[in-house]
Amino acid sequence: MQTYLRGRDLISDMDLSKDEVETVLDVAMELKRVRAMGVPHAYLRDKVLAMLFFFSSTRTRGSFEAGMAQLGGHAAFIESTTTQIAHGDTAKEIGEIFGRYFDGIAIRHCDWKVGNTYLNDVARASRVPVLNMQCDIYHPFQCLADVMTIIEKKGGDLRRKKVVVSWAYAASYSKPISVPQSLILQLTRFGCDVVLAHPPEFKLMSEIVDQARDNAKKFGGGFDVIDDMDEAFKDADVVYPKSWGPLLTSTDGQESKRLIEKYRSWITDQRRMNLTKEDSIYMHCLPADRNLEVTDEVIDGPRSVVYDEAENRLHVQKAVMALTMS
Repeated sequence: MQTYLRGRDLISDMDLSKDEVETVLDVAMELKRVRAMGVPHAYLRDKVLAMLFFFSSTRTRGSFEAGMAQLGGHAAFIESTTTQIAHGDTAKEIGEIFGRYFDGIAIRHCDWKVGNTYLNDVARASRVPVLNMQCDIYHPFQCLADVMTIIEKKGGDLRRKKVVVSWAYAASYSKPISVPQSLILQLTRFGCDVVLAHPPEFKLMSEIVDQARDNAKKFGGGFDVIDDMDEAFKDADVVYPKSWGPLLTSTDGQESKRLIEKYRSWITDQRRMNLTKEDSIYMHCLPADRNLEVTDEVIDGPRSVVYDEAENRLHVQKAVMALTMS
């Protein structure tokens, strides 16, 4: 266990070593236990977290606010468009000033080729930890919750477990690529056999894919990229199909919509779940486009763990906040 993470940022999934990730998961499991038993755990009494949102949220806002309250502190919700951030406050000014007002700064900024740069600019100017609530490249807290959920359902040793990270059709909007990128980075560190499946136009960043491939070699797992959803699902232990936009192919809205519409058949239905192992689990970060991305039968079915997965956001976030902000 790594016992000193005070003051650390969490912006990239790789900001924490594998040992440090395991420390976070150990603490998250303990915090989940004490909350279940109703044991007070106000490790951040009188601490205040700034939560700065450039992108709408349900689970992220709710779980960070609840988590800070359960840790004895307070979370301040700040929406970018209703503050002077929309009229000239720079990233440096936010880092300098919020770093003096608050004990931590959490930011959600998913604009393509903007969000991650903004978080790092704030972090360079801040004297307190900066936490990534999702950017255009990474979604580390979602991924930590996902790993925690897989461990709960599949046991502590994830080596050689086949985990499928697949693109899926959705019509709502062109979604960020940060979730699949974080997943392939972190799961390969746990020795999983990761299969990334997507149509040709929906590639992830080459440097992220290369890092995932290097992680697989280092930690004794596998990493494959294919363009066939059925082939990917065969004999899988875990499937995680979700939509993301063709950002590396086109950022034009009409062209993106045209590309997405080509692949309406990429839906997770019972036929595809029958290709997986009998005890496989279905995961999704939510919200899912029901009956487009996934059928009701699957997401509401016995193999779906989406609500346990959503709950675990609370516990991993509390663990990171307790470890970095105390």
